[in-house]
Amino acid sequence: MKLDTSRLAQIKEFQKIIGYKFNEITVINEALTHSSYANESRNRYIHNNERLEFLGDSVLSIVVSEYIYLKYNTLPEGELTKVRANVVCEPSLAHQAKKIKLGKYLLLGKGEEVTGGRDRVSILADAFEAVIGALYLDGGIEIARKFILNMLAHSIELASTGSLFRDYKTDLQELLQRKYDDKISYKVVNETGPDHNKTFGIEVILGDRVLGAGEGKSKKEAEQMAAKKALEKVNMEDE
Repeated sequence: MKLDTSRLAQIKEFQKIIGYKFNEITVINEALTHSSYANESRNRYIHNNERLEFLGDSVLSIVVSEYIYLKYNTLPEGELTKVRANVVCEPSLAHQAKKIKLGKYLLLGKGEEVTGGRDRVSILADAFEAVIGALYLDGGIEIARKFILNMLAHSIELASTGSLFRDYKTDLQELLQRKYDDKISYKVVNETGPDHNKTFGIEVILGDRVLGAGEGKSKKEAEQMAAKKALEKVNMEDE
């Protein structure tokens, strides 16, 4: 897809912010294209960033995993998992996205635009992963690694001391595994609002018992809120 002068100027500006010039400009444009924009355009040559998000998620995971494995060589597997989960969670990635003004450069549909999509945690986190996917495709693993660690090294340090974002799902998992044999599951119980501004309701279930319920603008956010409520309930029962 040929980009107009205005969009090319935006892409050039964004490249300066992230410190990398793309060989294939369409790759980074796709990373910055939300599904709402692609759906409204009805142009089969316009692709959204979901596939790049999928790729970027995997690249992010391996880079962060390798980094913390080598840096914290005395931490057991469970602690490494917790550090990684805190670093790659939605709030953490959205925070990094805001640092590079990512929301400013997104192509959004009208519905997302008017409902604050440029600042929505789930959209920013997904787009951040898509940018990582684009960097990997265009420049290779070392380019992607450089970007990831430049952005996240400080967050990793904070996470290693428990000073970053709390991962309620991991905390709940660890607590319940010590107390019960039943498996934990998360179930979507309702979805409200239009496609561009959905709210998800999710319950966390232990065996056949509902421990907590939460809502969020993404399933991940709702799961975290449900886990938080469940933790509060389990801790109260133990008092």
